[in-house]
Amino acid sequence: MATTLTQSQPLPIPITWAKNLPTLGEALRAVIPLISSLLLALPACAQSLDDLNIQIHGFAVQGFLYTTSNNIFSTNSSDGSPAWTEDVLNISAQPIPKLSVAVQGRYFLLGSMANGINIDYAAADYKVNDRFGVRFGKVKTPSGLYNETQDVSPSYLWALLPQSIYLIGSRNSQLAHYGAVTYGTLDCGSRLGKLEYRAWAGARVIGGDDSYFQDLREASVEVPSGTSGTVSGIALHWLTPLRGLTLGASDSENQSTTARVIYDPNGALGTLTTTNNQPDFFARFERKRVLIAAEYDHAHTGLTFKFPSFPSESYPFDVKPWFVMASYRLTHKLNLGAYRSYTLDRDKPQGNGRFVRDWTISSRYDFNGYLYAKAEEHFITGTLVEFDQDHNPSGLKPSTQLTVLKIGVSF
Repeated sequence: MATTLTQSQPLPIPITWAKNLPTLGEALRAVIPLISSLLLALPACAQSLDDLNIQIHGFAVQGFLYTTSNNIFSTNSSDGSPAWTEDVLNISAQPIPKLSVAVQGRYFLLGSMANGINIDYAAADYKVNDRFGVRFGKVKTPSGLYNETQDVSPSYLWALLPQSIYLIGSRNSQLAHYGAVTYGTLDCGSRLGKLEYRAWAGARVIGGDDSYFQDLREASVEVPSGTSGTVSGIALHWLTPLRGLTLGASDSENQSTTARVIYDPNGALGTLTTTNNQPDFFARFERKRVLIAAEYDHAHTGLTFKFPSFPSESYPFDVKPWFVMASYRLTHKLNLGAYRSYTLDRDKPQGNGRFVRDWTISSRYDFNGYLYAKAEEHFITGTLVEFDQDHNPSGLKPSTQLTVLKIGVSF
């Protein structure tokens, strides 16, 4: 949906695009082929494949989306859409006792936002002992409660994790960074439990064709070379003396950077500067058949667009998303759950575009150790995130119901 920009008009950037925007540093991408080459070369250096403890795993997922009104995730979901497919393969090896290497690739199709193959991670992990270890390469960013596991659909009940924090369209860009993560567990005694820590630093790189820029593309703004930027953070997980209860917090900082952008209707060349800070707080209780979890974060993001012929435009975002969830494993094969998810941007004007509220009920049935199915119903009010203008040319309704069906196989 193209618009024409004049000197008296602001740049029409949708407010929905902004959460956790990254910054600068593409050089670290070279780590991926190095680690991948190491995995391929290892068999030639070992006496046998058993010496390497090579493991190959993966899964394939097919999803179906149906909405009662608004099209969602850039699909034609109001007519029913099967445009959600994921195929994942990961390979890991352990050449020596304290060193492991792993790489994971993914084919991801979701409406018009994604249709291609990406490397989720390619990392080497050296664990000195329980108190200290380090991963380096393209590593998963251990922020929040589920960021490290949001890419592994077979590991959890939900067809969609709460979209307030774990947006499916932004998952590829948020999952990992190029650099290192240090981690470890400190035993604080039987009365205090254990403290797990993670600290990370490096660069997050997003290609210009990534679905992260979907809203910008629909506003006729292209980021041809993508963006990259330094990222750092720390996370603490307190495994409390109460068995099954974990409390935690993380803080992630993306430093500002400048990326080249093009405004298509005029062919104007300009720059985009971004900043982001995101503190996050979470809790999880899991014992026997019960799981209860909650998470809250507060993303402070700023975008500034500069074009030589037009006034500079700045867009602040003050986003406060949270969710509360609970599930119960009714039988060995059947798991049921529900969550409430909410996102609010205080810098948006009053109206349905300022928030999204999502009540969700979910079920999962495991036919065996390899095949499973998920069914989920979302009752959504508000239109802040995951509704794009190109697939809703008549405008957005204030509420919609979303039905999600998924079937998956893992090995």
